Amino acid sequence: MLSIVYFLLAAALSVPLFKRFGLGAILGYLAAGVVIGPEVLALIGSPEKVLHFSEIGVILLLFVIGLELEPSKLWNMKAKVLGLGAGQMVSTALIIYLILHFGFAMKSAPAMVIAMALGLSSTAFAIQLMADKGILGNQDGRDGFAILLFQDLAVVPILFIAQAVSPMAEQDESGTWWLAPAAILVVILFAKYLVNPTLNFMSKYGGREIMTVVALLVVLGAAELMTLAGLSAGMGAFMAGMLMANSAFRHQLEADIEPFKGLSLGLFFISIGMTLNLDLVVESPYIVIAGTLGLMVLKTLLVAGLVRLTSTPMDRGMPLGMMLSQGGEFAFVIMAQTVSSGLLAKDEAGLVNLVVGLSMALTSPAVLLIERFFRKKAEKAPQQTSSFETTEPEVMILGFGRFGQVTGRILAANHIPFTALDKDANHIEFVKRFGNRVYYGDAERRELLTAAGIAHARAVVVAVDDPKVALHVVEFIRDFYPKIQIIARAHNRTDYIALKSASAQVVIREVFAGALNAATATLSALGFSESQATKTTQLFAEHDKKLLQEQAKAVDDPDKLLDIGLRGRAELEAIFKQDESTTFSKS
Repeated sequence: MLSIVYFLLAAALSVPLFKRFGLGAILGYLAAGVVIGPEVLALIGSPEKVLHFSEIGVILLLFVIGLELEPSKLWNMKAKVLGLGAGQMVSTALIIYLILHFGFAMKSAPAMVIAMALGLSSTAFAIQLMADKGILGNQDGRDGFAILLFQDLAVVPILFIAQAVSPMAEQDESGTWWLAPAAILVVILFAKYLVNPTLNFMSKYGGREIMTVVALLVVLGAAELMTLAGLSAGMGAFMAGMLMANSAFRHQLEADIEPFKGLSLGLFFISIGMTLNLDLVVESPYIVIAGTLGLMVLKTLLVAGLVRLTSTPMDRGMPLGMMLSQGGEFAFVIMAQTVSSGLLAKDEAGLVNLVVGLSMALTSPAVLLIERFFRKKAEKAPQQTSSFETTEPEVMILGFGRFGQVTGRILAANHIPFTALDKDANHIEFVKRFGNRVYYGDAERRELLTAAGIAHARAVVVAVDDPKVALHVVEFIRDFYPKIQIIARAHNRTDYIALKSASAQVVIREVFAGALNAATATLSALGFSESQATKTTQLFAEHDKKLLQEQAKAVDDPDKLLDIGLRGRAELEAIFKQDESTTFSKS
């Protein structure tokens, strides 16, 4: 218990402080690990055991990355991903490999793994930097993201290669060669044919907490299956995520996994910080400093050179290259695996970890310096979300029952894409047959709305059945996304007043329009002409709308509400009496 308190306290103090100065959460976690680890305060006794347990965070992260890699997204970006991404990764790894193998006489296998690990950048770090500099939404940001996307795709193959070339891999019995392809086949079949029916069943009978249990079971089960087959646990999680990227439960799974991923990943970086050997800085200062600066210069020049081939000038390419010049968090993962598999000595992996950590710390100030050198900041673009997808629908429909489907059908008929959420899994599977993009999920869960892409939306139709849920959703959108236009469904006058008070721009009473049509038909049946019947109901609708608007403003004053209601009834009677002899007489 005391160790847990130390971890939480260290994270709570260091991460906000580092983020305040623009250094990022990852460096905050690493610094917290250094302070509570054996190098400084020695508050934690066995950092290696903590590191082994905290690798669950990496597994969950790989699963979420897989979920976000929709085949359509990869296909749309294939040219940039393969051109810029593969070009950066291969050229960086090749140059570092040649330096290590021929310059430092390192054996081929460990040199190759270190070179590939250092070729990776920090996706979280670089994306945040690009957002801060205002380039995430323009051409430079898209080029940078293509490079990062390829690196995310390369992580699992690198882990697989590191495992395959390790000394322990040579000791495996040749008679179990079939386990690996069998495990891969099991994951593919399970993700394709069994996960959706299982989640469908659980959503009906299990409840929210069981859905979370099943989500964790899917990820950790796939990881453990791959481990038993002699493959990387991360590979199993990544495959499971990528195979479920088009699932109706995609956003639900992502929202359920997110809190566990965040906590365990933070623990992983803290444990990396605890295992950093700071004595190496004193013992080999020139290697650490030269390695850090050399890595940053190499990656900056290579990225700037590659984007120059796409007609991006150097005064924009160099800052972009510097934003991607740091080592990535997955280098820590790869180094941890190489030590456990016997491919690298602990000190060798420690040097790599130090280089990565220092490069992260130096990236932000280096970007500022390089921008000043060119006397011109990178081209700005209107700020956009940091999501990797550039084709997110601008309309969300929350609740895709009979009410929400009307809007959805009209949008679909006009080729306007939308994202819909609904809690009825059977309903979703039926609607998806017609090509609509509908996901399972509770609209009241804020993390689910975020995962579904509400940051991209221009308009949100709140069409859920539960009035309380609708009100909570409207309040959340009002507080966190005030620019979004909200069209909300109200069951009655009370719901209308509450939703209007919560700043929903448009509130539709679901039975009011139908009731007006019924009143018009009733008047026609009694002998009114069509125009007279229509005008009568329109007059009532306008008066009722005015009355509701007044009541919405007086929602906190019960006496005033009652007075408005009584006065409104009297006014309506007066209007009808005034025109009774002419406009509203029977034909």
